[in-house]
Amino acid sequence: MTTKLMNILKPGLATLILGLSVSASAVDTPIDRIIAIVNDDIVLQSELSNREAIIKARLSAQGRSLPDEMILQDQVLDRLLLDNIQLQIGKERGIRISDSELNASMERIAAGSNLTLEQFREALIAEGQDYAQARQQIRNEMLIQRIQQRIVNSRINVSQQEINNYLDSEQGQQLSAESYNLSQILVAVPLQATAKMIQSAQQQAEEISEQLKNGANFAETAVSRSKGPNALKGGAIGWRKLNEMPEEFASAAKKLKTGEFSEPLRSPSGFHILKVLGKKGGSVQLVKQVKVRHILLSPNEIRSPAQTRREIESIYQQLREGVPFDELAKQLSDDAGSGSLGGDLGWAQAGQMVPEFEQVMFNTPKGKLSSPFESRFGWHILKVEDDREQDMSDEMQTNQARATIRQRKFNEELQNWLREIRSQAYIELK
Repeated sequence: MTTKLMNILKPGLATLILGLSVSASAVDTPIDRIIAIVNDDIVLQSELSNREAIIKARLSAQGRSLPDEMILQDQVLDRLLLDNIQLQIGKERGIRISDSELNASMERIAAGSNLTLEQFREALIAEGQDYAQARQQIRNEMLIQRIQQRIVNSRINVSQQEINNYLDSEQGQQLSAESYNLSQILVAVPLQATAKMIQSAQQQAEEISEQLKNGANFAETAVSRSKGPNALKGGAIGWRKLNEMPEEFASAAKKLKTGEFSEPLRSPSGFHILKVLGKKGGSVQLVKQVKVRHILLSPNEIRSPAQTRREIESIYQQLREGVPFDELAKQLSDDAGSGSLGGDLGWAQAGQMVPEFEQVMFNTPKGKLSSPFESRFGWHILKVEDDREQDMSDEMQTNQARATIRQRKFNEELQNWLREIRSQAYIELK
């Protein structure tokens, strides 16, 4: 690979091209033969040589020493057999990666090195590499990952009791812990300080506090006045959870908004002035919700798109004239589920509806009708009956707990599944 190309590529992409370069050379060597039969497929010596060359290239690019040749070859062959089995399973189940998905993935890989997909392709070709081979390698990696996700996840169950146990654990409690990004100015007090020394330090802290209130820059003041260990960093302490702070600090931090600073706080070290630079996490997660009704008219074999548009406009006019929304929804809406309820969709929030619907829903004032608008389902009129900010903390924490437990189980179940498919496959080494 040329030095120029290596310099513009990120390590991951450079390693991929380097691996392809080595494997392309391996393909040219006349050593091809069948080394294994896997169910109804075969594995060739060239495949093993290619894969081994790629692994060696990756290890070298990462600065790692290579294991014994025979050990490496055994490990690579085992992985090659397992990949072959998984790809066969994916083919049997109709699991595939579309060209658009593959292109999107390759664009992300190229973008990581500030290249377009076409520039990535040209870079490979300039190095004498096979672009089709690169695409197939990436497709196979994506396909194996999708096969694992679909099959292994279908074998995993997370019970409500497991979620409850996790949320009650120390780790689960951290889901609701709010973190604060803090800075401080410390006016230090010696260990054997006299009452006069303590009083002097307090006066200094109050003087600094007044300067800050009058507009003095906190970070600059920390550099010049603070005796804290991070004074030269503008007093920055970093992110801390409430349970990681002294009680006095935690109590003060909870009362401060981002950008605000505290009155001087006493500790054995002296007098502290805290500033909150940011907050994240916390037990309250407010989500905007809208209580909404809608009427849907969809084009069909009897009603053309133009007729559908005219009819929805007629319904809109009736609503403006005072005909009750729920009556027209029951009579005319093509959404059978909500239509029987007078068009009631209940409380909705972002991510639940199609984008066109959500845009109108969030922009329609409470108590008002929307003008007719179109989505992929047809033409809608909606009425916003109420809105609110709902605390979704419990639901979000439950979802996080479920995802964490599922990921733990996935890693274990994946190994179980791989052992199963390996033991069930017909493998004959040549």
